[in-house]
Amino acid sequence: MVTVNRIRLTGLLTRSPRIARASLLVVGVALAPPAPNAPLPHQPALVAQALTRTHADVRAGIAQWAPKSADAPDNVVLTALYEQRLYRLLARDTKLEAATLPLLSPSLRAVSRDLLTAQQELYRLTPPLLSVTIKVGKAPASGSLLTYYREGERRFRVPWAVLAAVNFVESKFGKIRNASASGAQGPMQFMPGTWRAYGLGGDVHRARDAILGAANYLHGSGAPHDLRRALHAYNPSPAYVDAVLRYARQLNRDRALFYELYNWQVFVKTTSGDRRVTGPGVR
Repeated sequence: MVTVNRIRLTGLLTRSPRIARASLLVVGVALAPPAPNAPLPHQPALVAQALTRTHADVRAGIAQWAPKSADAPDNVVLTALYEQRLYRLLARDTKLEAATLPLLSPSLRAVSRDLLTAQQELYRLTPPLLSVTIKVGKAPASGSLLTYYREGERRFRVPWAVLAAVNFVESKFGKIRNASASGAQGPMQFMPGTWRAYGLGGDVHRARDAILGAANYLHGSGAPHDLRRALHAYNPSPAYVDAVLRYARQLNRDRALFYELYNWQVFVKTTSGDRRVTGPGVR
């Protein structure tokens, strides 16, 4: 269990009396991590309070998670899932989003705005699956992934945060194992012909090989001088490019965000609604 960070709530408490009254009940109290399907608030002040508290809790859990080569502790996994569900709620309800964001501290508001906009852009690009069958698996260790991104940056001068953002957008860091409808494969989702040209002779399904292949391809397409052009070659959608760059910007500003996103789960968009297919409580 983790304790709510009093400092992180300070800016919020000065903004809204309703939030202040509710927050005083939890400051300094050790809280159990939320259950996988814990109810979400739906009033702006309460959503802002929950997001602020959850952000502080997940960061406290990440700070205590050692070594990072080990699986994340249960409190980090559960709290990150609750945070993800809060963001998904706001991404679907733009009126609630507009009323909630001004109640957040400036720093949390900035990252939340980028995360929400990126989610909304990618959701619009994603067609619903006719079937809920999807292959999923465990992501490589977070420390290993960071090593691969840094290697890609050294060898091909593609910023590590861009490689991490592409890995997150394409496969949730390798949790999604399906090929795309168009035949793209692996944790960085390469088409076979592109992989033959840029994959450096590696295995498209291996994280290190795929990340280095992506760095090679992005470098050959204009990175680091023109990241937008390079990402447009990777996926010719302005919305995709914008979403990746939003994630990359926030990852570059705050590496701890990588560990938050690493512990987010896979939700799939189906013709009968969204469904979570990884994480606690999924059979």
